[in-house]
Amino acid sequence: MKRALVTGGAGFIGSHLVEGLLVRGYQVRVLDNFATGRRENLARMLDQIDLLEGDVRNLTTVHTAMRKVDVVFHEAALPSVSRSVANPLESNEVNITGTLNVLVAARDAGVKRVVYAASSSAYGNTLVLPKVETMSADPLSPYAISKLAGEMYMRAFAQLYGISTVSLRYFNVFGPRQDPNTQYAGVIAKFVTCALQGKPYPVYGDGEQSRDFTYIENAVQANVLAGETPIEGAPVVNIAFGARATLNQLIALLNELTGQNLPTQYGAERAGDVRHSHADIARARDLLAYAPAIDLREGLRRTLEWYRKQ
Repeated sequence: MKRALVTGGAGFIGSHLVEGLLVRGYQVRVLDNFATGRRENLARMLDQIDLLEGDVRNLTTVHTAMRKVDVVFHEAALPSVSRSVANPLESNEVNITGTLNVLVAARDAGVKRVVYAASSSAYGNTLVLPKVETMSADPLSPYAISKLAGEMYMRAFAQLYGISTVSLRYFNVFGPRQDPNTQYAGVIAKFVTCALQGKPYPVYGDGEQSRDFTYIENAVQANVLAGETPIEGAPVVNIAFGARATLNQLIALLNELTGQNLPTQYGAERAGDVRHSHADIARARDLLAYAPAIDLREGLRRTLEWYRKQ
């Protein structure tokens, strides 16, 4: 039986990944300090996992979490571009120092594979679309810089210590359990909540900015494949659906799915936000046999259904 550690396993993506690993017969340990993760995300799985409450910034804690582990899925991070603009030091500590601690502890414990939650924000405002992994990075925010630094540590540890690493550059992952109630919430979590409450959609800018929205099950599939596929080196891999939609198109789709015609409130653009995001997923297909099955429309339908039940 394979033994996995999921850092940040109580978070939105992390908890779905824990669920996916359990279904596939993994023994799972979760390390989370519940800063942004939520206990209720793990409530149905508590009797099946080994839960360790602690912070990736504490190397001793991470060493404890790493005992007898075959593969690590490093999801723990302080998400959000705007949060990092407001508090760059904290983003740096959690996302860079935390990642380095995970790698040091993995090296010391003899872990074979580390799968890292990287971010499409590393690309910045590239004029060329879709974004492909061979492009040079151009991070625009402390968050994006911290995520890119994590990728570089993954590569260095692979070269220096022989740990196999894979960095998955997520593009706007969405779905059930995403918290809509923080100021840093993902746009779909916010918009779905507005749709269900009959409130106007808040948009920063003109709504023509576009994103490659990735349903959570596609991201879980990518992680499991990245944990199990024999891979050389320390590749960086885009994880997305491979199509883009503008925020205005997203709003039209939500209105259609809910049978409404709610208005949009346009405001000023936000510092550090990327204008367009669209992934080339050829490398994910070739390297991992990744095949995203759920498109934006179906993902939204499932997400609406889940939020309605809450």
